[in-house]
Amino acid sequence: MERTPSIPEAYARVVQRSDACEFARLLGMAVTEIEGGRVRVAMPAEGTTNVHGTTHGGAIFSLADHAFGIAANMEGIDQIAISARIRYFTVPAADTLEAVARRVSETERTSVYAVDVFSGDRLVASFEGVGFKIGTVPG
Repeated sequence: MERTPSIPEAYARVVQRSDACEFARLLGMAVTEIEGGRVRVAMPAEGTTNVHGTTHGGAIFSLADHAFGIAANMEGIDQIAISARIRYFTVPAADTLEAVARRVSETERTSVYAVDVFSGDRLVASFEGVGFKIGTVPG
């Protein structure tokens, strides 16, 4: 996946860390936009089919989880997931999946993020992740 120029310089380190993630590279995930507190991550659907010939739910979950992780770690405080849930609505119809993550709430130690996964204009899944703040991102 190719990145667009919609990534502010302030988030270059977060994007670089996510790009270095071996699992994200395996699935072809790439941050395509960070704007207004939202993170957009794209992934090709090719090679992710299940026995029914549709995109595997695990691939959709992985994309949503990765977008959540990037969004939760944008502000310089390392966070890890302590829970996540997903609801699937329909099968993807496009060659590329996109996840859009945004913060819903935050406390001193936790945060909640909502992630919508799209296939073209079609909403495929809705994900909610809870992050736990473990410390400052290493410099």
